[in-house]
Amino acid sequence: MRSRFVFSLLLFMVLPLLVACNRDRYRVNIAREKVDIEIKRLENDLFRTDPALLKDSLPGIIRKYGEFLRYFSYVIKTGETTDSLFGDYLTAFCTDKLNNEVFTKVEKAYPDLWVIEEDLEKAFRYYRHYFPENSIPAVFTCITGFNRSIITADSVLGVSLDRYLGRDCEYYPRLEIYGYLAARMNDYNIVPDCMYAWGVKLWDFEEMGYGKDNVLAEMIHEGKLKYFQKCMLPEKSDTLLYGFTAEQMRFCLNNEDQMWDYLLKNDLLFSSDQFTIRKLVGEAPFTSYFTGESPGRAAVWIGFRIIESFMEKNRDVSLSEMMLMNDVQAFLDGAKYDPR
Repeated sequence: MRSRFVFSLLLFMVLPLLVACNRDRYRVNIAREKVDIEIKRLENDLFRTDPALLKDSLPGIIRKYGEFLRYFSYVIKTGETTDSLFGDYLTAFCTDKLNNEVFTKVEKAYPDLWVIEEDLEKAFRYYRHYFPENSIPAVFTCITGFNRSIITADSVLGVSLDRYLGRDCEYYPRLEIYGYLAARMNDYNIVPDCMYAWGVKLWDFEEMGYGKDNVLAEMIHEGKLKYFQKCMLPEKSDTLLYGFTAEQMRFCLNNEDQMWDYLLKNDLLFSSDQFTIRKLVGEAPFTSYFTGESPGRAAVWIGFRIIESFMEKNRDVSLSEMMLMNDVQAFLDGAKYDPR
């Protein structure tokens, strides 16, 4: 009798957990997914090489970094790696006083990258689960003179570590980088930024063919990208994924219905005015339509909530299928989104 009671009690305790796990679409089993990320550090090979020997070292650097070196060169404007003056331009970049100061700070901030490697490996294990036929990119780090945070191409993913020296880095105010953007330039933002950028690379807005470039299309597209990002990083907090403060996240949660009503009542969803689109989905300290307490890109969060509702109500649709959908009205119809 006692053993039967204990078993019933355990079953009573476990069943809610099983139901909760079943309801959490983001929690999937990735135990069998194998991914090996080994980050190659271009900044070390460039800035630790004697400048007098850099041109002679180029063949080895080109072999080691391949296509990534080409894309890196576009970002820092040193031309094609096959150009006769490429070595001179690259040497000038590596002997620049500010770039060397920044490299010293990068060395101190990132003596190793094992934590980032582990986090990226886990994120790409989720990616392999959802997209088993897709290849995993080679990952690199570099310094771009603050020109770019993330570099993506067909098979490469690059991180410019000078863009992740911490929100209080003295260079960012001098570069007139707004405080609300610098607040997201920390080591813990690297992997979320990588996965978002990888999504942007895979599903380019222009190539998706939504039909019209209006507020709703931009909200749905960005909402899809944020949903993809969350599927790749289910353990990360929403404040981190969105770059919101805790207060800004509370604003969104407490005012979701009011923000949606505002968009509907003011006929903003189908506006193609680029200024309106930028104010609602572009980077900003806050969304002016929704008061100064709101975060910038608050409409993107609404777009995510529409996609989340769609996926919850259409569980037969896979992540890969959803990301390829381009019928904005189908998302609205399928989501039956109504936060009121």
